[in-house]
Amino acid sequence: MASLARFTFDLDLGQRPTAPPPVMPEDLVAQLVRQAREDGYAQGLRDGEGNATTMAAQTIASAAAALATSIVSMTAALDDARKANRVEAVNLAAAVGRKLAAHLVARYPVAEIEALIAECMASLDGVPHLVIRCHPDIADAVRDVATDHMTTSGFSGRLIVMGDPDQRLGDGRLEWVDGGLVRDINTISREIDQRISAYLATRGIGPQEEKEA
Repeated sequence: MASLARFTFDLDLGQRPTAPPPVMPEDLVAQLVRQAREDGYAQGLRDGEGNATTMAAQTIASAAAALATSIVSMTAALDDARKANRVEAVNLAAAVGRKLAAHLVARYPVAEIEALIAECMASLDGVPHLVIRCHPDIADAVRDVATDHMTTSGFSGRLIVMGDPDQRLGDGRLEWVDGGLVRDINTISREIDQRISAYLATRGIGPQEEKEA
């Protein structure tokens, strides 16, 4: 019987050959690098756009808030300016009117009293007497005017014209048994002031604002 030959290994297991590392083709490497760059650029672009949009929105919101505050302040300032201009215009008109009235009274001191005489004499039929009080400087002129109106109005009562130093030039008081008429520049001036205040009040302007303007 033939003897079996012993199998012997001629390899040193402690010195196993190392397999070469796999090699990636250069074109694939270039493609992967290019793709990574493109992905990174796209992501950066998206992030940048997002940040820019957020910053723009915040900037717009801040600007809108500032603009709203400015508009409120400007509107209030314009409203105050309109009120001040209105008060100034009304007060100027009143001042001009008072000055013109004073000049007219100085030039025609009997005119206002004559208007009162003409107004009342037409309705004084049967009245026993009419008393007219006026400034002493115009008493004679008032008497002449009243006498002329007596002939045209039919008033046949007694006419009494009295120079009263308490009456201002242009003012006068007409008195009869059951009535009378008064022309007082101070009273008229107060009525004008009251009407001016009422007019301004309808425009939202109070007394304090009127005084300050």
